[in-house]
Amino acid sequence: MRPSRSSSERSDGRPRDSPVATGLTADRGSASLEFLTVGVILLVPLVYLVVAVSVIQAAALGVEGAARQAARVAVLAADREASDVAVDRAVRVTLGDYGIDPAAASVSISCDRRDCLEPGGRVSVSVLARVELPLVPDLLALETMGSVPITATATQTVSRFASGSP
Repeated sequence: MRPSRSSSERSDGRPRDSPVATGLTADRGSASLEFLTVGVILLVPLVYLVVAVSVIQAAALGVEGAARQAARVAVLAADREASDVAVDRAVRVTLGDYGIDPAAASVSISCDRRDCLEPGGRVSVSVLARVELPLVPDLLALETMGSVPITATATQTVSRFASGSP
């Protein structure tokens, strides 16, 4: 025959108010709190990383597009002065479309020949822009540490049917 249990004992024979039983019940409901805490701690940097990579990727596309368009208009210009004006305008418009400050960008043009617009000549345009990372405060000259330099270079060939310099 089985011994009878008192109302203060559990089915495993331990008293209901034992330290093991009270320790387990004291943790009840804290798993959701721990999950939320760890989730937020991991989620906030992950969201920031996604936003920062998106900003850098958009800027890379903008700088690449600016260099490509500038090289295209450089080889189509009638003379060197018109080429420089067209390159400057193309870079300003393209970077402005992507939300990059055109005043902070630098542009360099190089040619493989003495006359850049000589038929068959190759014109290279390099664009360098610094893109600020999101949510970085403007303190103590952090603009260099809180920004990423992005460079793009594009090369176009002057048409062999171009008239050359007048």
